[in-house]
Formats: sequence, C-alpha cells, structure tokens
Amino acid sequence: MSGELTYNEERSGASINIFIAGELDIYSSADFKEKLYRTAESTDVDLRIHCENLKYLDSTGLGIFVGALKRVKQKNKNIFLINLKDSIKKLFVITGLDKVFIIEE
Repeated sequence: MSGELTYNEERSGASINIFIAGELDIYSSADFKEKLYRTAESTDVDLRIHCENLKYLDSTGLGIFVGALKRVKQKNKNIFLINLKDSIKKLFVITGLDKVFIIEE
C-alpha cells in the first residue's frame, strides 16, 4: 500500500491534538515520524492522536508510535489514540500495545 498521509496539530492547554488521515506505512512514514518525534520531544503535555481518518497502519507505523511513546514517557506524559478503526485497533491488541497506549473511542 502506498497512500498519502496528512498530519495536523492543534495545541489545547493540557494536550496537543494531532489529526492524521490516510495511510501510515513505510512509504508515508518518514515525514510523519519527523513531525511526531519533534512534537513529542518539544512538549510537556499529553499527545492525543485522532485516528478516525487513518485508513491503514503497518509495522513501520506501529514502530513510530512506540518511539514517540518512549519520548513522552520520559516526561511522565501519555499518548492517547482516539477512534481507531477496528482493523487498526486489532493490531494494537495482537501486539500487546493496547496495554501501553491509552486507547479511547
């Protein structure tokens, strides 16, 4: 799969809302990784990643989420994943990552 991914941020007091849409895979991951890691490293608030428009996620994308989580956890903050599609949520459950990320409907 090779689709486009859009990324938008909105700062909101105690958190940063990140809205992603499209496909997060090996082809679209470099730009996403750079933006997400920069945000994770430069802030002291929770990240709330809105995923209702995320259509596809592969292992590269999972790895980026884990890397970002390590960065925010160093500051005792969390990453919330909001409105994951069932097929994507299943990846988090199968890999056990549903236990380290906060997944909200």
